[in-house]
Amino acid sequence: MLAGCLAATVAIAGDSVPYPDGYRSWTHVKSMVIEEGHPLFESFGGIHHIYANDKAMEGYLGGDFPDGAVIVFDLLEAVRGEGALTEGPRKVLGVMVRNSAAYGDTGGWGFEAWAGGDPARPVVGAAAADACFSCHTAVEEQGFVFSHYRD
Repeated sequence: MLAGCLAATVAIAGDSVPYPDGYRSWTHVKSMVIEEGHPLFESFGGIHHIYANDKAMEGYLGGDFPDGAVIVFDLLEAVRGEGALTEGPRKVLGVMVRNSAAYGDTGGWGFEAWAGGDPARPVVGAAAADACFSCHTAVEEQGFVFSHYRD
C-alpha cells in the first residue's frame, strides 16, 4: 500500500495527516505476510494488517472512496520460531486520508507513516508524492488503493 514510504527517513515539519488514534477498533480489512524473496520485502517485509474507518469501508464496498476515508497500514516484524509466525515490534504505521480538496496533487489522498508507530516520528511529510503516491498510481482504477476487502 505505501511502497516507498519507508524510504523517506527524514521527518518533515508541518505534517497535515493526523495520527489515526483508535484505528485498532476500526474494520479489519485484511492481513498479509511478506517474506524474503518477495519484491517488496526490503520495504515491507513482515506482517501487515489493514484497517479502515467507516468512510473507507464505503469505498471498499462500493468502489468510490469518499472524503473522510482513512486507511491504516500496520506493519510489524514477523518473528518465526517454535513452528509459528508471530508479531514482533511495530516497524511502521502508514496512513492514507481521503480529502479531494487538500490532496489534489496525490489523487485526493494524503499520506503519512510513523516509524515504530510513534506519533512523534513521522517519516513522509512533504515527500508524499514521491515516497508514496508514485506507487499508488499503478492502482488508479481502484481509487489508488492496493488492498481489497475480504469478508
